Amino acid sequence: MSTPPATREDCLALDRADPLAAHREHFALPAGRIYLDGNSLGALPRATPARVAQVVEREWGEGLIGSWNGAGWMDLPARVGGKIGTLIGARPGETVCADSTSVNLFKLLAVALRMQGGTGRRVIVSERDNFPTDLYMAQGLGRLVGGVQLRLVDAPEQLTAALDEEVAVLMLTHVNYRTGRMHDMAALTRAAHAAGALVVWDLAHSAGAVPVDLNAAHADFAVGCGYKYLNGGPGAPAFLWVAQRHQEAFEQPLSGWMGHAAPFEFSPDYRPAPGVARYLAGTPSVIALAALEVGVDTVCAAGMTALRAKSVALTTLFTQLVEARCAGLGLARLSPAQPEARGSQVCLTHAHGYAVMQALIARGVVGDFRAPDVLRFGFAPLYNGYAEVWDAVEALREVLATRAWDRPEFHARAQVT
Repeated sequence: MSTPPATREDCLALDRADPLAAHREHFALPAGRIYLDGNSLGALPRATPARVAQVVEREWGEGLIGSWNGAGWMDLPARVGGKIGTLIGARPGETVCADSTSVNLFKLLAVALRMQGGTGRRVIVSERDNFPTDLYMAQGLGRLVGGVQLRLVDAPEQLTAALDEEVAVLMLTHVNYRTGRMHDMAALTRAAHAAGALVVWDLAHSAGAVPVDLNAAHADFAVGCGYKYLNGGPGAPAFLWVAQRHQEAFEQPLSGWMGHAAPFEFSPDYRPAPGVARYLAGTPSVIALAALEVGVDTVCAAGMTALRAKSVALTTLFTQLVEARCAGLGLARLSPAQPEARGSQVCLTHAHGYAVMQALIARGVVGDFRAPDVLRFGFAPLYNGYAEVWDAVEALREVLATRAWDRPEFHARAQVT
C-alpha cells in the first residue's frame, strides 16, 4: 500500500475484498466500538461461552472427577500447547501451556543459567525497555541464587556488543511492548550463540500476530501469553517452548507434581517427566485452557501468512493516515516506519497521551496507554477492518484538533491504563 486510500469508501472497498473478512463474524464485538487493543486483550470468540459452559455444566457438573480421564482434561496442556506450536515454528512435543508468562520465564531462566553453570557465565543481558515483568523475574532469580547480574542496554543496536564472555543468557521480547519494534530473531540468536550465550525469547506480542519460526532461528527457549492475539481470555494460561535438544538437560526449579514422570504414583521423591512435560508444575486450569483452545483455533483457522499480510496492510494504513491527517497536532510515531521491523501494533507519543487515549475510548475507539506518553494501537487482522482504521484516525484527529482530551475526567488515572 504505497499511498493511503483517499476516502472512507476506498477503505470499505478494501474490506469487501479482504480474504479474512469472514473471520470477524467469529467474534463477539460490541456495536459502536472500534477495538484496537488486541495486543492487550483479544476479543471474545463467539464459540468460547458455549465451550466454557460445556466444561462447567457437563464435564464438571455431570462428569465430575471422571472428566480428568473421560473428557481429556489431563491432555489439555500438551494439546493446546501443540496447537500454539504450529504458530511459532515448534516441532511436536516442544510446547506446553501452563502457569503465567512470568512463572514460565522464571523456569526457563533458571534452567538456562544452570546449563551455563560450568562456564562461569553469570550475566543476563536484556533491554532496559523490555517488558518490566521479564526484568523483575530476572532480578528476583538473581537475588535467589546469588551472583547473577542483569545487564541492560539502552538501544537494540547495543545488544550484540553487550554479548561478551560473561553473558549466560540473552533475554528479549521479540516485539517490544512500548514501541512495536520487532527484533531479528535469527540474527540475534546467532550472535548470542557465537558469544557462548543461550537465548530466551518472549513471544507475548508475537504469537498469533507475526510469523515466528523458533526452530529455523535455532532458538533455545521461549515463553508467551494466551490472552493477547491468541484470544484466550483475561488471564489465560501462558505457554513455554523448549528446543528438543535442551529438554533433557535439567529439571526445572518448580518441580510440581504435574511435571513428575508419574504424578499418580505419589512418590515422595521427584523424578522429572521426559521432554517438555517436565516444565509443568501444578494442576492445569481446565476452564481457562478450554477457553484458550477456542481462541487458538481462531488463529489457526486463518493461518499466519494471511494474518501477517493483513496486519502489515492495517498498520501501514494507520501510519499513513495519521501522518496525513494528524500532522501538527502533537503526535510523534514511536514504531518503526518499515513494516518488516514492527509487529502488529503502532505506537504514538503525545505529551498528554493518557488523556488523549481516554477521550478516544469515550468516543468508542479503544486502544491503551503506556507510561510515560505512549498511545498504543494493536491491530488484530481476524476482526479489525480498513474502514475501522479510517474512523479511528478521524476520531484521533478530532480529539486532538478540538482538545477534547482536556477534560478533568480524562486526566484521572485509572488502575489499569
